[in-house]
Amino acid sequence: MSVTQAAASYRTVVEEYIRQFYDGWRDLMDNKSDPRTRDYPLMSSPFPTIAISLAYAYFVKVLGPKLMENRKPFELRKVLIVYNAAQVIFSAWLFYESCIGGWLNGYSLRCEPVDYSYSPRAIRTAYGCWWYYFSKFTEFFDTFFFVMRKRYDQVSTLHVIHHGIMPVSVWWGVKFTPGGHSTFFGFLNTFVHIFMYAYYMLAAMGPKVQRYLWWKKYLTVMQMIQFVLVMVHSFQLFFKNDCNYPIGFAYFIGAHAVMFYFLFSNFYKRAYVQRDGKDKSAVKANGHTNAEMKQVKDGNSNGNGNAHSNDFQNRFQNTFSKFTTEMCNPALNSNSTSTARQRVLINAGNK
Repeated sequence: MSVTQAAASYRTVVEEYIRQFYDGWRDLMDNKSDPRTRDYPLMSSPFPTIAISLAYAYFVKVLGPKLMENRKPFELRKVLIVYNAAQVIFSAWLFYESCIGGWLNGYSLRCEPVDYSYSPRAIRTAYGCWWYYFSKFTEFFDTFFFVMRKRYDQVSTLHVIHHGIMPVSVWWGVKFTPGGHSTFFGFLNTFVHIFMYAYYMLAAMGPKVQRYLWWKKYLTVMQMIQFVLVMVHSFQLFFKNDCNYPIGFAYFIGAHAVMFYFLFSNFYKRAYVQRDGKDKSAVKANGHTNAEMKQVKDGNSNGNGNAHSNDFQNRFQNTFSKFTTEMCNPALNSNSTSTARQRVLINAGNK
């Protein structure tokens, strides 16, 4: 065989592999996906969603900081209040739809198959799943606002990766399994988001409201409970899957829940348990907690409260491991108006 013939044969083999891959891809997208959601916006292919997520990452890590380089940070207090109020309403509606669509209307906690019929409830559930997917794009604004306020410490690489991959991850669920067992995560997640965005909305209103936000740490507790419930709910299918739910989606959701649970529990211990222990030790030493001493200093600072707040933030943030700080983006000082929108939780939440 000549070199020319060998090259032609090699080209034929490569073309055949490409053709087989393309035919398999088209079969997956056109014949094995849910026909009901096929014509929904952005559902024909995952590539538009991937492109939007990559554009988001480029903007918040490269273009956005460059545009803000010679600008003063935006305050955005009113914008944050309106945005978070809208997110509360949106999350409440998504939670209501998940309740009516199944989880408080006949779904089995043991094992729930996907209803691929065109019944009103099945269509409503599929529609709600698409809107949950869409909500992952609205959560991009969390990061946009960080960039506009020059809160670059909050725009960590892991934060961006987490928010960037969520729309792509949820896309596959809407494309192939819009309903059934794994939507339990969205059911719980939208419920938690109601309280989470309500907290952020109130925190953005300033010191007069922030003094009543003593329940901040219980948002983390709610998140941890959420992940435990999702773990148990997903992993039970490994022992008995009598509704024939696609087990791959249970693996995917369960693995996410395990990872996020340990991240949140680590954050909770560092942010509240260890901090409370240090405060109690300080009481034994001088009769006052560190927080009380800080309030005395702030009250006598005559306009230098922000400097004390930033010092407290830096000292407190240094107690976190680098990985946990990047993932959790905690609100390190809810009494400081300049940090009212920093995250106690993984933004997205997550989501």
